[in-house]
Amino acid sequence: MGKNLSLFEQRRRRVRTSIRAKAGNRPRLSIHRSSSHIYAQVIDDSLGTTVAAASTLEKDVRDTSGATCASAVEVGKRLAERAKAAGVTNVVFDRGGFLFHGRVKALAEGAREGGLEF
Repeated sequence: MGKNLSLFEQRRRRVRTSIRAKAGNRPRLSIHRSSSHIYAQVIDDSLGTTVAAASTLEKDVRDTSGATCASAVEVGKRLAERAKAAGVTNVVFDRGGFLFHGRVKALAEGAREGGLEF
């Protein structure tokens, strides 16, 4: 790992590297969480393209606070339906260096409810 990287950045790289090695040809469900919003996208690493994306910044969800578990579940469900429309049902979960707890876990549960398998 690089000396100039923060511990978070080191953890993010370590998690992403291990996920890419184990994923095979499955797309990656990547998450980013800020203090006020949560973002998720399904990425096909072999092509380098984003298959589907959802976040709390969308107009339909923007009325509610983006920093709640309920809004994270909603984002997960939206992402799952968009990914299924694009023909993706199996993904690999990339928590992006964040702990699998709280909003990250809620988003994963919402994606599972929506029909994604990981």
